[in-house]
Amino acid sequence: MGKVYDKALEFKRKYPGGIAWRIKSHSKVIEEYLNPDEEVLFAFGAQKNDKFTEILSTFVFALTNKRILLAHKKLLWGSFLYSITPDLYNDMEIFKGLIWGKITIDTVKEKVILTNLSKKGLDEIETTISEFMMKAKKKYANENK
Repeated sequence: MGKVYDKALEFKRKYPGGIAWRIKSHSKVIEEYLNPDEEVLFAFGAQKNDKFTEILSTFVFALTNKRILLAHKKLLWGSFLYSITPDLYNDMEIFKGLIWGKITIDTVKEKVILTNLSKKGLDEIETTISEFMMKAKKKYANENK
């Protein structure tokens, strides 16, 4: 299948318990928007909202060597794609609840909230995103000097 779908499926198998629907369809949206020089490093499915009870807004999250992409393919037609570049990234907040976890990514423009994640996968998500962003921010800082 596609690189994004393979990574998202790998995450879902490694950390079952999160709620994500139609991962293949959402992954295809990201595949369409990948630049030729972009490499997918990490991917997973989650609900993009701030309520654990809303389970119908699945997005696929993909971390590439250049940016973060979030995609959702609508059931009949249309899609959404969000792109977060390292210069827009501020910080991240992790919440571990009784059943699921939640991640809030704070950007310059908005807060992106991902819910209904497996609690066991939160550590890997945080580590992967934080390490990438710290390296990317240093690179941006050096380029702007």
